[in-house]
Amino acid sequence: MTQISLAQADTIIDTAIATRKREGFAALTVAVLDPGGHLVAMKREDDSGILRADIATSKAWGALGMGFSSREIGARAAKAPAFYGALVEVARGRLVPGPGGVLVYDGGGMLIGAVGISGDSGDNDEVCAIAGIEAAGLKPARDTR
Repeated sequence: MTQISLAQADTIIDTAIATRKREGFAALTVAVLDPGGHLVAMKREDDSGILRADIATSKAWGALGMGFSSREIGARAAKAPAFYGALVEVARGRLVPGPGGVLVYDGGGMLIGAVGISGDSGDNDEVCAIAGIEAAGLKPARDTR
């Protein structure tokens, strides 16, 4: 199985943080997972709350589990709240229905991991995730924005 490398994860994280600083967003926590949902790398900026690591990881893990971004999970949850409430239980809380969890593909279109970000609004978290993914020479999920 092809998976995101540590070097790519570092680029994603560092670019996401640089993007948030340039845009004036709030401090972030960025998690990068491999396709099996295992943590490759994470950084929590100073002033990023203690729950942010769990939220960021759950955004990425949920995206991997469902096969689409956490933004799409949020959109679908709005239409079927009972099902998605149950799904959060099945996922043992590792699913956050809001923007900031983005699937990552290599140049050949193979899923190689996911990025989850928490700290600012979901939309801004997603902007930073996409910037990081693209800076690493990878492709974000097609269902974002």
